[in-house]
Amino acid sequence: MKNLDPISHVITANVHTVSIDQKLSTVRKMMAENQIHHVPVVNDRKLVGLISATDMLKLNIASAKTNTKLLDELIDQQYTIEQVMQKNLVTINIRDSMRKAAHILSNGLFHSLPVIDDDRNLIGIITSTDLIRYLAKSY
Repeated sequence: MKNLDPISHVITANVHTVSIDQKLSTVRKMMAENQIHHVPVVNDRKLVGLISATDMLKLNIASAKTNTKLLDELIDQQYTIEQVMQKNLVTINIRDSMRKAAHILSNGLFHSLPVIDDDRNLIGIITSTDLIRYLAKSY
């Protein structure tokens, strides 16, 4: 793997997103149906936050026996997307290298980086899994 390869080689460009005015249950459904762990929150195309599966688990309102309709009602009654999303995000620019992405993700504090352009428009997302898959293909 060339450590200066652009992250455009590995990002997920067609990212599932939500806006602040949507219901939090939308995020839960999106994660479950698409087997994803990170959902960027956008205003138009501008990145304003991110909700991870860990953020959803911290809500601590679900039990294994709760049906999803009841769970979604509880989530939407108690929380909004804005309350749950992470706002102070570490991001990476589309022109940055995989080396930079690997360096940031290697600290282990989080497992995804929203990829933005110079105007803070969301371009995609890169995860630690994306980097590992790229590395596996390279060897």
